[in-house]
Amino acid sequence: MFDRLPFLNRAPSVAVIRLKGLIASGARGPLNDQLLAPTIERAFRRGKPVAVALLINSPGGSPVQSSLIAARIRRLAAERSVPVFAFVEDVAASGGYWLACAADEIHADESSVIGSIGVISSGFGAQIFLSRQGIERRVHTAGKSKSMLDPFRPEDPQDVEKLEALLGDIHTSFINHVKARRGDRLKPEVPLFEGEVWLGRRAQDLGLIDGISHLVPFMKARFGDKVRFRQYGPRRGIAQRLGAAVIDDALGGIEERAAFARFGL
Repeated sequence: MFDRLPFLNRAPSVAVIRLKGLIASGARGPLNDQLLAPTIERAFRRGKPVAVALLINSPGGSPVQSSLIAARIRRLAAERSVPVFAFVEDVAASGGYWLACAADEIHADESSVIGSIGVISSGFGAQIFLSRQGIERRVHTAGKSKSMLDPFRPEDPQDVEKLEALLGDIHTSFINHVKARRGDRLKPEVPLFEGEVWLGRRAQDLGLIDGISHLVPFMKARFGDKVRFRQYGPRRGIAQRLGAAVIDDALGGIEERAAFARFGL
């Protein structure tokens, strides 16, 4: 009798969250906690999914936003008792790999770029150009460190030392996150935390990922051929739909393309 009631025999569903692009707050990137929070919440709470899949294609970005997004995923996974699987497309590097480590298992293509477990800060120095143009810049501060790393003044070794200390602390947080999530799967005899990247097979050998596979065949093998997929992505606001954010989107796109270009993509 009960076998004839279709609502008692629904096929299992997998919630799929696409995480593509630069990780940055505001309009600079499509991936940040404020924008993704409603998407992630819906994916875990709607329809009792048997699993959540993260489709990742990101060169990284903000360590804070990476941490916030990953922490939200882990909190919901624990609250809902739902396993999380990450599937890497072109790249999961730096913050992109931080997001991948929010999953219980990470899978990738043989040619996916994985890793870049490091922290970078870059900028320009323009003081020589200003001097040649006869331009004098005047800066007044309260607090001796307020103008630290001013690009219009010669680089101060003490400023560089302070910056390197900050970068080191962020790097330590990144390493701790990877170790906590990957555990004994990592191969300690290889230096994994120096910013290097590897392709899929080598990343698997090093314990950075769990296998070479793609979303649909993997999920069918795990949950059966009748498994259904529900796609989730951030909803664009009315301002974006009407084109009010065109300039911000264009600048963010340039920065995003430059980030992908670091990995030959």
